[in-house]
Amino acid sequence: MANQTASLIEENQQLKAKIQELEDALAKKSAQHRVKITTMSSEVVDSNPYSRLMALKRMGIVKNYEDIRHYTVAIVGVGGVGSVTAEMLTRCGIGKLILFDYDKVELANMNRLFFRPDQSGMSKVEASEATLRDINPDVEFETHNYNITKVDKYDHFVGRIKSGGLQGKPVDLVLSCVDNFEARMAINMACNEINQMWIESGVSENAVSGHIQVVIPGQTSCFACAPPLVVADNIDEKTLKREGVCAASLPTTMGIVAGFLVQNTLKHLLQFGSVTHYLGYNAMKDYFPTMALKPNPHCDDSFCLIRQEEYQQYLAENPPEAESEDPTEDVVHESNEWGITLVDETPESEKKEELDPDLAKGLARAYDMPSVEQVRILVKDSTESQQETEEPVSLEELQSRLKGL
Repeated sequence: MANQTASLIEENQQLKAKIQELEDALAKKSAQHRVKITTMSSEVVDSNPYSRLMALKRMGIVKNYEDIRHYTVAIVGVGGVGSVTAEMLTRCGIGKLILFDYDKVELANMNRLFFRPDQSGMSKVEASEATLRDINPDVEFETHNYNITKVDKYDHFVGRIKSGGLQGKPVDLVLSCVDNFEARMAINMACNEINQMWIESGVSENAVSGHIQVVIPGQTSCFACAPPLVVADNIDEKTLKREGVCAASLPTTMGIVAGFLVQNTLKHLLQFGSVTHYLGYNAMKDYFPTMALKPNPHCDDSFCLIRQEEYQQYLAENPPEAESEDPTEDVVHESNEWGITLVDETPESEKKEELDPDLAKGLARAYDMPSVEQVRILVKDSTESQQETEEPVSLEELQSRLKGL
């Protein structure tokens, strides 16, 4: 009996020690969480998480970086691209993030960035919110764990885009990071319906190429304007999947595409640089194609056609102004102690080529065309010369001239 009592006391002490250890670890972890920062500061100190971001303002890249706190971005799909996109925007200090996904974290996702093995089994939106709040508690988060393509969820999805922003306003941008055409079409239909700008992204099944595409309803091509063959032929994507076969996945390609996506998002929201309407990436050749995609006047999406009419009417009422080139000012130095001068060493032939507006770039004339005045003088001189020397010519003389030729 005494031995049993002693054993219980020892186990009790061990449990107490374990509890104390866990409480200490929890307290230590809680102490590591930073407090919320009310105002962004450009002060260069180790404790300021925004100092390097605010340097963009000091360097003249953006006018007011603090404005990023006023914007709301909705991310649909929190997988390989979406999770990294959410992390980048969180670290940049976005005002609010709305996350949509219905999948769970699996160990098969560990070849990608962001998620951790201990999060396996959690919903992706739940795991994302927990991690992102630790990274930046200043950001407001809203998560929805459902499939946006379901009929009973579509209206709620549209409603959150219309009024899920800060102070109940519409979101400022929707980012599509989904991996199937059905979800892309749902996002496309919703954004066309409410006239919401969005950016589509994707990575190929072989994991070595990807792209982003900016969709502005009525102004650029929507996803239904030039649909993929699977969508155009109404093929069920589920029938294309084979048991035991999955798409390839590289964290490098997904990270690159997520970087393109966030970079264009920041340029659009903070108004710096130019937003690329379509940017592709081919890892095999390091090829980055860009292009502008015009809307299809025969698009199958009725809301897209309505937006096109609205945009054309807007252009008719507000014709775009011709872009004026900024005059280049000569560099003026206050002093030139060494008397340095610049000499134009361009050959005369190249100067003439540059000044000739009728020639395409890369072409050159074999000889200089005479001016109209020069032609008149030549014709006059030739006529006078013929009149002065015009005498009857004998047959023998003509024959000798022919032999000479």
